[in-house]
This record gives sequence, structure tokens and C-alpha cells, in this order.
Amino acid sequence: MEPTKSYPGITSPISLEGPKPLDLKLSEKMEEAMRPHGVFESEAEMSHRMEVLHKINTLVREWIKDVSRQKNNYPEDKIDAFGGKVCTFGSYRLGVHTKGADIDTLCVAPRHVDRSDFFSSFFEILKNTPEVKDLRAVEEAFVPVIKMTFDGIELDMLFARLALPQIPEDIDLRDESLLKNLNEKCVRSLNGCRVTDEILHLVPNQHSFRMTLRAIKLWAKKKGIYSNALGFLGGVSWAMLVARVCQLYPNAAPATLLHKFFMIIHKWNWPQPVLLKPLVHENKYNLSFPVWDPRVNTSDRFHLMPIITPAYPQQNSTFNVTLSTRSIMTEELKDGLEIVSKIFEGKEEWAALFEPSNFFQKYKHYIVLTASAEEEKDYLEWHGYVESKIRLLVGNLERNPCIKLAHVHPSPLGPLNESDGEHLCRWFIGLTFVKIENQNQNVDLTFDIQSFTNTVHKHAYHINLMKDGMKVEIKHVKRRQLDLYVPQKVLLQSKKAAAAQEHRSSIGNAAKSEASQTLHHSRSDTELVRSNSMSVDLSEEISQDAESSRDSVKSGSGSSSTSKEAINGDIRKVISDSPVPTDSAMQSPNSKREASPTGSESPVKRSRSQDDQAAIESPMHVDEITPLKEEEGSEAEVKEESEEKPIVNQHVKRLPSADVPDLMSPQTNQNLPVQVIPNKNIRLKLK
Repeated sequence: MEPTKSYPGITSPISLEGPKPLDLKLSEKMEEAMRPHGVFESEAEMSHRMEVLHKINTLVREWIKDVSRQKNNYPEDKIDAFGGKVCTFGSYRLGVHTKGADIDTLCVAPRHVDRSDFFSSFFEILKNTPEVKDLRAVEEAFVPVIKMTFDGIELDMLFARLALPQIPEDIDLRDESLLKNLNEKCVRSLNGCRVTDEILHLVPNQHSFRMTLRAIKLWAKKKGIYSNALGFLGGVSWAMLVARVCQLYPNAAPATLLHKFFMIIHKWNWPQPVLLKPLVHENKYNLSFPVWDPRVNTSDRFHLMPIITPAYPQQNSTFNVTLSTRSIMTEELKDGLEIVSKIFEGKEEWAALFEPSNFFQKYKHYIVLTASAEEEKDYLEWHGYVESKIRLLVGNLERNPCIKLAHVHPSPLGPLNESDGEHLCRWFIGLTFVKIENQNQNVDLTFDIQSFTNTVHKHAYHINLMKDGMKVEIKHVKRRQLDLYVPQKVLLQSKKAAAAQEHRSSIGNAAKSEASQTLHHSRSDTELVRSNSMSVDLSEEISQDAESSRDSVKSGSGSSSTSKEAINGDIRKVISDSPVPTDSAMQSPNSKREASPTGSESPVKRSRSQDDQAAIESPMHVDEITPLKEEEGSEAEVKEESEEKPIVNQHVKRLPSADVPDLMSPQTNQNLPVQVIPNKNIRLKLK
């Protein structure tokens, strides 16, 4: 009989060592460095949030009573017993919300209250509530939601109808029996609360977890890699990564956990999944919801950066990640590791970790996507809809054989001056092109962009969202032209960040050159062979204070090990001990894939092959690019033709969509009852 596991997670901890005085001091400095960025709320602001939640909870209870009277004609003496509750999840439930952040809520109702009641009668109650502003319902979303601003606090409210006659006040949503006899929409709505509660249950020290997660969320937002909708990681994904590190170092201080986070996640062997607990396929309630498993589900094999939710049914929270976004996040994790390592060495301050991104200085070419509407109400709906579709444009650009990287900035910018109009926002996509030595490149992005705008407009029409005045316009600009769209303050911040990063890189390169020479002479041939064979090699990143080896943890001893190879082996074991194999079930993102799910919203991201023959044999047929006529230009010239011409696909033949037929066809706008403004031809000549 196997002994009972005494630790959370799928593997034992790497180290049980407690914090040292230096770790505690660095943790205090880290907390002080975060305060100027609005990470922590005051007591008055916290009290206001509690008051808002109390009001919305009262509204829900009264609404359930009204539905019981009118729809089911229940007697008055039983109405009060039905209950009903508003539960929170996301950053607020985790305790890591920032100033001005929204609150994710879930309305839990008994079985006689339907979802249609929530989007009809309860919506009308909210509409007549004085504290409610910017009210809008997104009933056709994958997870239906009502969005609003309640007394100055943004609220996203989901709905779940449980198969219970009454909702007790102390209900535990982690109980899997609550999923019995529920439809998929209710299960998806419940998933947010269940995952959040499970994460808190699986971390050994909630205070250290929260402080570390606050730092990671601030860092990710500053670096522009915090957005699930745009292909980066959302709040729950970052929380699960931090929780996994906390499981490996249960007694470490927040500063140490932050260092270990960058060390481990930067070297993670993707697409090996991150799991907080083993996958569960069967349960005592005979629930048959699909669970993420690439050995069973073919579509799961194409996920590039799987981070699996801990609550049943376990799902991948990062299916939107693309090759570009994964590459960008990996680079930022590498830079973060270098900065935190210097902080532990006393060569940097915590402020360097939270510097803004140098996005507007990083690239020479940008795509500017502008979404606008005439009315404020229409703009709120249009803004959210277009944002949810931007990853389709990034996917189109990624599949262009001339584009190496497409980096979208998650934070849109508003109008720059009065002439832009009031209801307008812009997203920016930085482009890196594949370089061909001693050859001029002709790049035509017209089809990629026009097919995206047609997709957006046609799908908006299908869901009855399209209204007069809603527009999407896309332009190509060079870096020197960004001042026409970006405020000077933002450009200056980006320039300062670029200068600081360049300075650190120059110092780091010199230090690495010296360290590599020393390492080459000091390490034996046996050590080199061992480190090269590991799936995770942390030999250069391990700090001087050595953690306990896995053997010492099992025996309960607190003795430390000075062997870097032992620690490398521990972390390699953490990854290789996953119950989901990578060699047979998962496919490398750079390998050729045999098949792929269809659909305009498919989470599958296809890699671009450098070999022409492999590209032709793949499901995505890539032809040679038709060369354009040579034009004069130094670095890159843009030929924008204002006259309308038929758009011809010159380099990509896409698979048809099963969900929305002919959605990717550039001619679909001919059948639309609304006017679709065609984008100008975007053709680049790179010299």
C-alpha cells in the first residue's frame, strides 16, 4: 500500500528550506517597489468593493424571489428558502486585484430559474438600477456574460443554474456532484469559481503565493504579455504557473519564489503541460465531460503552451497561444531572469523589473488596427468584439512565409486628437520579416488583412452585432510614423525602456563572455555530457544558495546540497514526472502536422516551415510570392493603392471553415447588407 502523499502537486517539492534574512529583506523591497504602480488598494477602496458585492447579491436574491412568484407560482412561505448567491472568482477571489480592476462574479441560482430569465428579467432590473452604467449583455459568447459598471466598479457576471431546489449560503462549488445534470454553458460558467478555489487549495502558503503573483501580474502587464484573448497568458494562467512554483518551494519567501519562477518557467520544456494535480478522467458521479489529454483528443496535440486547470473537467487555459506569442513570452522570461538574478547579486533594483515595454521602439514596421463607432453604446460592444478577433489577424500574418514574428500590443490606445473622433481605439502589431541575404523582398499583406476585415464584418452580421457606423481600418506604418497615432509620452517611455535594456544587454554580454570562459575550464567532460542530456538545464541560472535535493526532502532532512547537477535533475524530474507524455502524444510545434481542426475560431496554430517542399505538403499550401514591380526605397517602401481592385490570393490557400462557410473568402463582403470599407493594398519592398 502506497503511503499517503503529504504535498500538493504531482511531484514532491524541490526544497523545504525556509527564507533567509536576505530573502525577507528583498521581499520587503519588492513590495515597496510595487506600491507606486497601484498594485494595492486602500481600506476605503476595499470597503467600497464589499459594499458593491453586497448590493448585487441583494439584487440577485430579490430577483430569484420575483421569478419564483411570477413563473412558478410558489407559495410565499417557501420563497425565502430558495436562496441564490453571487460568488467571485478571478483576481479578486485570489486576493491579487489592483486598483480599478474589475470583479468577476457568478450568479448561482436554483433549478427553477433559467438562463433566459437571467438575460431578460434580471437584465431589466439592472437597466433600471441607478448605480448601473455601461450595461451590455453578450449572450452568444462561449461563456455568456453580462457586463456593467456598478457604482464605479466594473463587473462581469456569469450565470449558472444548479440542479438543486435550494442554494445554501455555505455551498462549496468545488464539489463535483454539483456538475450532475448540468449543460455545458453552466459547467463553463462554474469553471471560473471552481478553478480559483482549487488553486487556493493547492498552494502551500497563500500569503507568499499572492505577493509573488502580484509581482508577476505587474511585470506581465508592463511587458505587454498579459492577455488571454490576444494569445498571451491571462490572469488564471499566470496564477497556475506561480502556484506550481509555490508547490516546488513551499517555504520560500516571495522574492525567492519570483526568482525560481523565472528560472523554471523560462526553461520549461514546452509543450510539456504544467499541472497542479493529476488529470482525472473518471469520477464516482459518472460525469462524461471532455478532459484535456493529447493521448485521447487529437486537437489537444496542437497546443503550444498547455497550462491545465486543476478543477474537473480539466482544460487548457492557453489554447490561444501562437508561435509568435510564445516566442515573445519566452524572450521576456529570459530578460526577467537576468534582471532578478542581478537584483539578488545587488547589481539592480526591483524598479528595473517593472519598467514599461520598449514595444514602440522594438520594430521597424507596424500594423495599426483601428476600431470605431458613432455611438458610445455601439462602441463598447464593437471594441470587445474586435479585440476578441485580433488573434485571427495575427494568425493570418504568422502564416505569411515572409513574416517571422507578429507581436500585438495588448493595450489599445484611444484617439490622439479631436479629429480622430471620440469612440475610437487602436491596436498595434509589430512585424519582423524573414531576412534573405543579398535579395530584395516583395511582401504583399493585402489578402491577409482584407480577409480579416471581411471575417470580422460578416461574423458580426451573423450574430446581429453589426450596426451603421461600425468600422475596422488597418494601415501599415513605419516606426518614424508612430507619432501620428501614439502619444509622445508613450513613445518617450518606450525609448527610455529600449535604452535601459540595451545598456543591460551590453553589460550582460560582457559578463556572460567572461563567465562562459570560466565555466568551460572548471567543468569536467562528465558534467557537460550530463547537463546537455537534461531536458531542463539550469546550470547558469542556479543561485549560490543551494536547495535541498529530492532525496533529502523524502527523508525529511533539512541538509542542503551544493550540487547543481542534483538540482537540475530535480527540476528535470518535475517536468518528466508529468502523467502526460510528450514524445508520443504531443507534437513539436516545429514539426509537420497531419491534420488540424477546422473553423474560424480554431485554437490550432500552425507553424511556418522554412522548407518549401514541406510547406507544400502541409495542410496549409504556401505558394511562391508573386514579385512586385521594383520601387525606389531605402529600407522599406509602402505602396498603398487607393483604387479598388479585385484581391487575389498570391501566397496562401486556406482551409475552408466548417463553422462559418466561406468566412475567409475575400469576396464575402459582396453579400453583406452593411457597407464594408475595403482596406488599401499593403505592399512592402524590403531592401
